[in-house]
Amino acid sequence: MTSQYKKFTKLLVKWPVDASKGDRDLGKFIRDKVKAAFETDKANLDSELCTRQYNSLTKLADNYYRNKYKRTRHSTATGLSEEECQLILSSEVLDYLKEENKGFFKKIFIHTNPYKDHTPVMLNEVIKHLKPTNDELYLDMTFGAGGHSRKILESANCRLLTLDRDPVAFEKAKKLAEEFPNRVTPLLGKFSELPSLLKGAGIKQSSIDGILFDFGCSSMQLDTKERGFSISKNGYLDMRMDAGRDPDQITAREVLATANEHELYKIFKIYGEEKKAAKIAQTIIQARYMIKNIETTHELVDVVDSCCPDEFRLDKLQRPQSNATKVFQALRIFVNNELNELNYGMVLAKYYLKLNGRLVTVCFHSLEDTIVKRHIAGNVINETANPVPLRYLNPMLVQDQDTINQFLDSPWKAINKHVEVPTDEEVDRNPRSRSARLRAAIKIK
Repeated sequence: MTSQYKKFTKLLVKWPVDASKGDRDLGKFIRDKVKAAFETDKANLDSELCTRQYNSLTKLADNYYRNKYKRTRHSTATGLSEEECQLILSSEVLDYLKEENKGFFKKIFIHTNPYKDHTPVMLNEVIKHLKPTNDELYLDMTFGAGGHSRKILESANCRLLTLDRDPVAFEKAKKLAEEFPNRVTPLLGKFSELPSLLKGAGIKQSSIDGILFDFGCSSMQLDTKERGFSISKNGYLDMRMDAGRDPDQITAREVLATANEHELYKIFKIYGEEKKAAKIAQTIIQARYMIKNIETTHELVDVVDSCCPDEFRLDKLQRPQSNATKVFQALRIFVNNELNELNYGMVLAKYYLKLNGRLVTVCFHSLEDTIVKRHIAGNVINETANPVPLRYLNPMLVQDQDTINQFLDSPWKAINKHVEVPTDEEVDRNPRSRSARLRAAIKIK
């Protein structure tokens, strides 16, 4: 043991202690290890292990590997020498570069990122299926912040109609029209107002080459606390996508203040698919009569959390998700009559698209996607997506071939056999795209 200890003490001379490194000093670290090893377990000291450790440390101390594997190049990754790197990274040079290149960095971060308000979801997939072509007419039924519309205009020298029910989005559409003169026609209204808007713009049925739907909320709506869409930002429960354009439209706050328990239960259960809909509805009624009306987003979140005290929910990315997410979704859909508007929008697409015109839809939850899927598949009764899973309520209809053909008849031919979802890279870049579902179809009759 004594001979081994002497060998290590001689080796340590090659490893000087550098007090300036503190706990990161390798010399001090090795000394502590050697001291502990020879003090605690003298009887069972492994001579072979000591020899192997000694040989390894000797090679490192003598720069054995540096001499064996000599570097052929001595420049850094930048191509500069060490001294040049130190000079470039000095505070004086960095301050000079920052001052001289203010305009350059402003150009990079502002002009090359036109989607700062909202990142368009599945942008490349939408353009691939829509296939914008010169001199054709397209309709973006959900303009939002204009990400998809901008890409359509950049992809071809075409004309574009933009529709949105939100006055804020309408103002953005007018700015886009100024950027692309004589190519953009902004329209303000809901899907159900589209026929009169198109008539005023001189657009007839069967005259549009492609139609795009991007359902759901835009980021600029979610990020504005005054709109009442956001769970994380406190504000009054409004949730009107029209932003008060229609004074008679009910707000989410008014729904919670006037609906009875059974009505609230149906809203949360059907539109939000919330498993604790009954308990949440009951608690809201109790709070309404015993304490006060639910008026802000954080008050609603607190009420829902009180109904799920021990529940911990995760989203599709396995991140913590608020217990109130589905309740907020249900209220938003109800306040804006989204599913009926969506169904009517799909009917309008059938009438206003040309033969061989293209339809592209991006949905964010199963209720929207089911309506789109049934329209494309022909599972429609009286211009309404079949609300029941079975096509036929009466078994006698199965024997009537004409009736079967009528139910199965569809003006659409699906382009993508299966629904498309965002890539992993897009989800990492924009987590809000995680639940997007894209379908595309061609009008064949």
